[in-house]
Amino acid sequence: MTILGKYSLESRQNTFRLLTSVILVLFMLGGCDDSPSIETSSSAEELETVDFTPLPGDDWDVSSPSELGLDPDLLTEVYDNAAELETLYSLLVIKDGRLIAEDYFNGGSVDGKTLLQSVSKSYTSALVGIALEQGCLSSLDQKMVDFFPELADQIQDQRKKEITLREMLQMRAGYPDEETHQSYMDALYWGEYPELILEFPLVSDPGTRFFYSNLTYNWLAIILARACGPDLKTYAQEHLFQPMDTEVGDWLQDRDGHYIGSGGIHLTARDAANFGLMYLNDGEYEGDQIIPSDWVRDSLQNYSDKTRNYGMGFAFRDLGYGYGWWTARVGDHHFSFAWGHGGQLIVLLDELDMVIVTTADPFFGQHDGNSWAHEKAAFRLVGEFIKSLPAE
Repeated sequence: MTILGKYSLESRQNTFRLLTSVILVLFMLGGCDDSPSIETSSSAEELETVDFTPLPGDDWDVSSPSELGLDPDLLTEVYDNAAELETLYSLLVIKDGRLIAEDYFNGGSVDGKTLLQSVSKSYTSALVGIALEQGCLSSLDQKMVDFFPELADQIQDQRKKEITLREMLQMRAGYPDEETHQSYMDALYWGEYPELILEFPLVSDPGTRFFYSNLTYNWLAIILARACGPDLKTYAQEHLFQPMDTEVGDWLQDRDGHYIGSGGIHLTARDAANFGLMYLNDGEYEGDQIIPSDWVRDSLQNYSDKTRNYGMGFAFRDLGYGYGWWTARVGDHHFSFAWGHGGQLIVLLDELDMVIVTTADPFFGQHDGNSWAHEKAAFRLVGEFIKSLPAE
């Protein structure tokens, strides 16, 4: 019996027992736009009560919107609206390298580490760039199968032997969206990942089309661990998190102990903001080049215009995909962003030298109308703020 064939009704009933070790991060089309509403016309008295002054601390240079030429009323409105969202944990705005606005909601806190869901893919991509710089990966043209020699002789579809690391990063390897079949979703929850290279069918020739495949980034994470060792978390701590003065929280693992590459990292909102600012600064952090600048540039390109209409019901338009980062447009602003289920966002507005971060309830294991409604509300909050910003 194949691995996919193992997922009977009984195994589906066991899914929830496995949620502590694996993650399913799936994107789905919005149906009716039933997101929680955002009240955009607040009274003067209400607006005066909003306080988005950054919290005390020595880990960020702080400033105010006025000092950096930004209308503070724009911040007042977005934070007033943010306070209305039931599942939002944080909203941070960084301008010209300084934290200018910060607030926490619904139990969120400056020290609270949130499951960032698919924002983790942007971190996995960063680690690939570091691995290439260090030489434990030699090229993006290396073949996926070269890192799984135990499976090479079992591959029936010869196209799988031609899949490259580049195609995996771009979500163009040819593997399907897991949401398209119940057995695919069950297999992703089950967490026996290497064998699924064999079991999952290709739905297009490698390199030809975009399909949002969480498994592809889980396989990238395994490749990093096998090439750079001893395991992905240790490698990330040494070469990414410690140089950025970041202490990663929990990191979910699959059934075989591999750290999840598609969506398992827990970090604070300020950690996420630091990561975004580093990308905005071409991979530099406090004067040190943590990620190669050319990798940052290549990661933030758009390699796939037709990414399906994942933006349906959301505020962002013209979605594209780079290496673990999305591209989009709101009004006159074009930007890159990291996106995690529930409303985790790191938005890079290069033209304004601005980073916007939200964290929210990750709705772990939940991909129903309620979770997507709240996620859409977070998107609209950020989208309306971006639209209000002057173009430069």
